[in-house]
Amino acid sequence: MYEAGWSKREITVKAQGHAMMGYGMWHNRAWGHATALYARAVYLRHGTGRGLMFCLLDLGYITHAMRSGVVEHLQAVMGDAFDEAALVLTCTHTHSGPGGCSHDAMYNVVTPGFVPEHVDAIVTATVDAITEAWRSAAATELTLGRGGFDEPVPVAWNRSLAAYNRNPDVTPLTDRETHLALDRDMAVLAFSRHGQVQALLSLFGVHATCIGNTNTRYSGDNKGHAALVAEAQLAAQGAANPVALFAQATAGDVSPHYQGPGDVARRSRLQGDGEHAYAERNGRYQSTQALDILAAGPGLAVDGGIDAVFSYLDFTARKADPRFAQGRNDAFTSEPCHGVAFFTGTRVDGPGMPQAIGIVAKKVARWVKQNRLGHPQKQGPEDRDYYRRLYAAQGPKDILLEAGRKQILGQPIAKLMVPGFADPLVAEMKRQAKQGAMTRSAMVPTVLPLQIVRLGPLALVCCPGEFTTMAGRRVVQAVQEALQPAGVTQVLICTYCNDYMGYVTTNEEYQQQAYEGGHTIFGQWTGAAFQTEFAVLATEMCRPEAERRHDRLTRPQSAPADELALRTRLPLPVRRTGKLPA
Repeated sequence: MYEAGWSKREITVKAQGHAMMGYGMWHNRAWGHATALYARAVYLRHGTGRGLMFCLLDLGYITHAMRSGVVEHLQAVMGDAFDEAALVLTCTHTHSGPGGCSHDAMYNVVTPGFVPEHVDAIVTATVDAITEAWRSAAATELTLGRGGFDEPVPVAWNRSLAAYNRNPDVTPLTDRETHLALDRDMAVLAFSRHGQVQALLSLFGVHATCIGNTNTRYSGDNKGHAALVAEAQLAAQGAANPVALFAQATAGDVSPHYQGPGDVARRSRLQGDGEHAYAERNGRYQSTQALDILAAGPGLAVDGGIDAVFSYLDFTARKADPRFAQGRNDAFTSEPCHGVAFFTGTRVDGPGMPQAIGIVAKKVARWVKQNRLGHPQKQGPEDRDYYRRLYAAQGPKDILLEAGRKQILGQPIAKLMVPGFADPLVAEMKRQAKQGAMTRSAMVPTVLPLQIVRLGPLALVCCPGEFTTMAGRRVVQAVQEALQPAGVTQVLICTYCNDYMGYVTTNEEYQQQAYEGGHTIFGQWTGAAFQTEFAVLATEMCRPEAERRHDRLTRPQSAPADELALRTRLPLPVRRTGKLPA
């Protein structure tokens, strides 16, 4: 039997006009709270072995700035009881949470800039929740239940069906079957004492985007509402201080909004307070499903030792194993690039730049590519080799932003010909670049955390970023195959863990260049590279601790302090009182 504890703490961020993290829209700023935001944590230990810490935050993303701060504080508080490899930080991916929490430049531009007060509040809530969970650990039974949403339950739809249907390992579906083009199964880990469930961890993938990009209030969105409802119901059943964690699985191509004939018109009718009500309704579907799974029976008993492997890997030049890359020996990742499809957004969940501008951007991107590859004599040997490798890895992507070399459509960001008055986000990016705030700083994370944790027969694959349904399924299959000889019978996936760099699609989905492929920044073999590296990590997990050879030392480079200072506490736009929607 395990000893376990759980706790939650409010993330006390002030709503004072900073842009929220999720949609990347200049006007999507927080001026109030619709719901409180929480850090919810569970702690587990088995005998005298290592202790597992799992914390889920009502945020859009986890960043290295958050994780490094939490690690530093927990080391001081917990001493020898703290094991960095066994710390899982993840998020609900609400798009109505605080921004400005990364030391990397790109995802902070809209905030604008880095907001250390946000990170401090997040670290404090996380450390307090984990510490209380650790200190309150007592004898607890763990069981794993699973169950699928009934087909009529309107909880989730695949928003990139054409890309999904490209996969050879799926049955193609029609635009009236988008609710079936995803994993409708929910896994629930129940924590019980004296026959009463006291806490739960749910894993189900669906975007926390019920509330759109005109919102001006912080909210936990559907996952946050699911937790609040489940906690209230567990309390009514006799649980003392219950905690319910509704974490993400493969949510990359999964929307909480209907996708199919008439979807845009249907979405446009849902505005303002209606969006918040819709988030609560979607959350209730999830909480009901979780509680129904618990009510159906005790599930699979989980017992056994706790183990964890954790490694940071540079994803800018990884080679995919041919068995995951259609038999190819030349499947490599590259420096990060964002496609036009990323900037045009998603039709229903969050439209981006106008389609007309997107069409022009595609034409320019293709001209830049043709010019670079078609006139190699104009470049030095280093550039020729760089662009050959870059475009081979990025494949059909129409590259708008080269995050590695900090160029937009072939031009340095600071010298971009698009005028600042055309878009405030462009203006802010150019302003920061001209001031030297991005010269040596990373635009996005490239050294990424990979993690697998094990509880007896159960393994949890903890992935950074957003994995589509099939990309995640393939990672689970690779890990399952590697861990089976060690006695692991159940493998689950949790996404948005430990850092955020964008999306991961399958190679087949990537060719479609929908939004998800446009945001798969390391190129068309990104999914295969993750399969490769997670399989390697799982193989290491099968070895005795002293014989494991995975990299435990690499960490992301710190942002240059002088440049980070130039991106910190930047002036906020003036609020247009009375004109912003609630």
